[in-house]
Amino acid sequence: MREPQQEPMTDPAAALRDGDLPAVPPASLDALMPPQIAAKAVDIGVAKAHAGAFSTLVLSVLAGAFIGLGAAFATTAAAGAAGELPFGVTRVLVGVVFSLGLILVVVAGAELFTGNNLIVMAWAERRVALRGLLRNWALVYVGNLAGALATVALVFAARQYELGDGAVGTSALAIADAKTQLDFGQAVALGALCNALVCLAVWLCYGARSVTDKVLAIVFPISAFVALGFEHSVANMYFLPMGLLLRDHASDAFRADTGAAPADFPDLTLANALLDNIVPVTIGNVIGGSVMVGLVYWAVYLRGATPADRRS
Repeated sequence: MREPQQEPMTDPAAALRDGDLPAVPPASLDALMPPQIAAKAVDIGVAKAHAGAFSTLVLSVLAGAFIGLGAAFATTAAAGAAGELPFGVTRVLVGVVFSLGLILVVVAGAELFTGNNLIVMAWAERRVALRGLLRNWALVYVGNLAGALATVALVFAARQYELGDGAVGTSALAIADAKTQLDFGQAVALGALCNALVCLAVWLCYGARSVTDKVLAIVFPISAFVALGFEHSVANMYFLPMGLLLRDHASDAFRADTGAAPADFPDLTLANALLDNIVPVTIGNVIGGSVMVGLVYWAVYLRGATPADRRS
């Protein structure tokens, strides 16, 4: 009776020495396709909703500060541009530099209320409870506010608004004053359009493979929303308090250089900032991010999809 022949043992090291490389598929540099992005968005949403309160709060404070820095950068870029550059060119320039805020949030890592509206996809998949969704939004919103206000305080204390013989502060006042003159419905619509673009930027970043991909994915949607005059609740947590501080507490040097007085800005009040901007813009942001992007993509790619569909 013949003994069964045994398969010869293969030495992986010897095989490599002989040039017989194992069949390992190369890593793909292609961006994820939309169905894969949708599945990834759900997984990220689950992780965000179940993250600890401390880490969520700290990261949300950072996000508020990052967006505040982008807003300060944008304010400075806009200073003195009126009459020197065409309106549209100025708006695009301001939008490009404001993109710094979301670049820092995505690449450095932070929790931003407007971007976290995409957690609604995990809720629609029944992987996150409504309580968990609202808990994340509440924590992140409060943290974003704290980070933005801290940035306002530091920038104001640094008297950065005096740059350009007060042109930076004048720009900040003009931005804040315009934001308090919106109708409620107008502010909701502007907020919805804004966060649709912000969440599309985040959506594109979920499909990116490199830091360069992410930066490029962010710049165009973010510069578009700024150039188009749309409204972002977290950015306004910087713009409006800065305007209110400058209206009432700017330095004597700033007032001497610019001639700006509180009476010049009768609409720039705390009540108008909250009721005519922050509240309706926040409502609009939720509609734009959660409904116009999150739930639409969930309905297209995940509603009734099988696990195999989600991987394809």
